[in-house]
This record gives sequence, C-alpha cells and structure tokens, in this order.
Amino acid sequence: MARVKLAPLDHYQSIYETTVEVTDLNYGNHLGNDALVGIIHRARVNFLNRLSASENNLGDGQTGIILADLIVNYMGESFLFDKLSVESSIGEMRSKGFRMFHRITVLQGRIIALAETGIVAYNYQKRKIAGIPKSFVSKITDL
Repeated sequence: MARVKLAPLDHYQSIYETTVEVTDLNYGNHLGNDALVGIIHRARVNFLNRLSASENNLGDGQTGIILADLIVNYMGESFLFDKLSVESSIGEMRSKGFRMFHRITVLQGRIIALAETGIVAYNYQKRKIAGIPKSFVSKITDL
C-alpha cells in the first residue's frame, strides 16, 4: 500500500496549545497515536468555537459535521510535559464538506505530525448529509 505523504501549509488559520499529559503516553513512553487523534479533535473543537460554531452546529442551528476520513503522518516523538502547538486550517471547501489541515509541533518548532481530515456537513435531525451553511462559509472566507 502506498503511503500518503502530507506537506505542511505555508499559513494556518488557528493555533491551539496543549501539554502532553501522563494519560497521553503509550508503552513506548511517548505520545500515543490515540492521544494525538484526541488532541487534533480538541484543536478542531476550539477552532470551530472561535468561529461561533461547533461540531453540532455550524451556525444555522441544524447542520453539524461528521468526520469522513483521517490521514496522519507521524514525524517525531513527543514526551510527558512537552508543550504542543496544533496549527489548523480549513480548506478545499465544497458544497457539502471541507478538509482540515493540522501541523502538530513541540513549541520549540520540531514537527511531531501532520494530519488532514475530511469533514462532511450533516443534519443530525434528518440523519443525512447537508449543505454547508453560507454563514459558515463566509466566516472561513474572512479568516
């Protein structure tokens, strides 16, 4: 199987900072892959919150999101009490979804991972894929 190789963006729209906690470590005594996915999730929630949106409401009161796919390229280790920076951007907007791009670094600048997620707009009441609200699109365009 061919490896998908991600490249960092030149600019990111949002920064979320966190610290590696003891519960984030795996048996190798470094940041575990499951914990990294959780950190990316927290960064996404914080980014959406900055836009007055959430995973359950992109701004129209009825459209949320679901995660369609996730790609992670692990590039380095991170250890207990490391300060991490998760830089995130929304791009590749389509009528019913978009991509989110993440660069995770130790605050000294060493890249730990690059990640990309596919996001689909979803109406949880109707249980079906929906269009992205225009109000959300305009907020992204203004960043």
